[in-house]
Formats: sequence, structure tokens, C-alpha cells
Amino acid sequence: MKYKVSHTTKFNYSEPVPVGHNILHLAPRPLPYQAVASHRLLIRPNPIDLSYRKDFFGNEIAYFSIDHPHRQLTVTATSEVTVTDRTNMSLQQTPNWEMLVNELGKRRDEQSLAALQFTLPSRHVQPFLALNDFCQAIFSAGRPIGDAVMALTSHIFNEFKFDGSATNIHTTIEEVFHQRRGVCQDFAHLQIACLRSIGLPARYVSGYLRTIPPPGKPRLVGADASHAWVAVYCGGAVGWIDFDPTNNALVGTDYVTVAWGRDYQDVCPVQGVITGGGEHRMHISVDVEPLDS
Repeated sequence: MKYKVSHTTKFNYSEPVPVGHNILHLAPRPLPYQAVASHRLLIRPNPIDLSYRKDFFGNEIAYFSIDHPHRQLTVTATSEVTVTDRTNMSLQQTPNWEMLVNELGKRRDEQSLAALQFTLPSRHVQPFLALNDFCQAIFSAGRPIGDAVMALTSHIFNEFKFDGSATNIHTTIEEVFHQRRGVCQDFAHLQIACLRSIGLPARYVSGYLRTIPPPGKPRLVGADASHAWVAVYCGGAVGWIDFDPTNNALVGTDYVTVAWGRDYQDVCPVQGVITGGGEHRMHISVDVEPLDS
């Protein structure tokens, strides 16, 4: 599936901002199942510098500075990507989850060591005691890891309600767990915490999800979404498999992968430091346009 993705972030400030420094995670990752044909940035006002590099996790980031007063900042990223299907696998044929956990701590190959870092707590993923009971019945002895994680994905989907007003960036996953409401970011953090609590490597993935309008209705430009989901390490022979607890889905061709890390903090699309500015308002518009006929 081929897509044109447009992601626009606008900041409006009540007072002038004399200086601002920003980091962007907006470039889709080139992957075996995702080819990136192009990626462009349009920044207004014009920055004094714009540079690119890869972060610790291999995500492409852009850095820019603006050194003159401005009351508005607009960042638009436009990309063209082709995504191929990766869901034609048998989750029942993945390794026993307990064996994977036991062997992972003993292995010293590069792939296993890279996965181990995703078993540790991070800023937004702090496991707590109630998670053990929440996923204990699902991760029974001898169960294939892919099958168990899909069951956990469904469990979160059925137990929690999507509510855009229930949480913010400062809401902890323990609060999300008890109020049973949140957004994709919360559900991804919660599932990652469950998996890490039993020793399984799980990483946070940011990207885009194509939405399909109801039958007979036109596709609304800008109505698609920046999205978050989970990838789980299933051993060297299988690699990482992506799951979406918000939609109870195995991640396929409706998803565009941008970046991954330990949690949201590592892959925030637009983050930075400014001086002044007073109060500010942010507006985000995302459009995932299929280009295939």
C-alpha cells in the first residue's frame, strides 16, 4: 500500500518567542516492510539552521533553531511511503514465552542485547503490582509468545475505553489502569508495562494509522491520526511483531511506522525549548492519503 502522509503542527503564542530550539521525530523509518520514497520538511518562520541525524534507536531526527521573534510556528512534514503486509504469520508458531525470557538473559549476541534494554522500566513505563494479576492468566505456562500477546492486546481493548479527555502526558499508567480510560499512547504504555513486568522486551512505536470513512462518505482530509502501538521481541528467528491494543489488531498495511523507543518520551513528534512566548496553543493535522488506485 502506497501513502502520502502530511503532518502539520501549529503553535500560536500569546507573546513573541525570541529563540526556539526543536527536535522532530517525523521521518518514517526505512524498514524491510516499509520503503520511504521521499520526506520533506517545511518550517515557518524559516529556521537559521536545519540538520539531520539518527538517534540512539536508529530513528531519523531533525534539529532546527529560530533566533528571531515569532508568534507562530508551523512545521509540516510530507512523506511518501510504501507498506507491505507482514501479518501472514502464525502466532501459534512463535516461541514459548517463558523459554524466550529464560534464554534472553543468557545470550550475548547483538540482537538479544539490543532487545534486553526494552525489558527495563522507563520514564512513562513503571510497572506496578496489579499488573501481575492482570496478565497472569493470559501468560500461562508454555503458551506461544505471539498468541499470548495477541490475547493481551484483546484484553486491553475489551477492558479499557478510548477517551480523549481522560488523560494527558502526565497521567501515569497506574492511573490509566484504575480509571480504565485513555488514548492510544496510554494503552501502548500499559501493554508495554505488562510485558516488561514478566521479562519480555517491548518497545513503543509511533506512526500513523489510515482511517477508512463509512460507506458512501468521502475521506476527510486531515482526519487521520498520529498513532502509537507496541512491538514485542519474539526471538532471533521471528524478530519483532507489532500489536495495536487501541484497535485490537496485528499491525499491517494500514500503519506507517515513524519511530520507536522505550516510551513516548523517546519519540515525541515535536519537542523543544523556547524563551518567552507566554501561553501557547497547539493544533495538529494529519492526513494519510492512499496513492494506490
